Amino acid sequence: MTNPILKRALATWGEQAQMLMVVEEMSELMKEILKNINRKKDNIAEIIEETADVEIMLEQLKENYQIVEKVAAYKADKIKMIESRLNEWDKTHPKAEEK
Repeated sequence: MTNPILKRALATWGEQAQMLMVVEEMSELMKEILKNINRKKDNIAEIIEETADVEIMLEQLKENYQIVEKVAAYKADKIKMIESRLNEWDKTHPKAEEK
């Protein structure tokens, strides 16, 4: 369920503006991650802030396209696939303590 305040933001500022804001916030998070990795910058506070912004905007994106439930279902399937891959990985890559 989408937060009512985020629904209100989408209704107030409009679909186009908010969908552009999704892209802007994702770009800002990407920039902070790159600074952290490439420049070894200690910017965890900025990564936290931008992650929160992206999560907020993604909620609005899902609400805007009315895909909340579909994304949740697809995400659950993806997590199961990751688990399966990890289980296969574990079979061929023993942990250090098992060697």
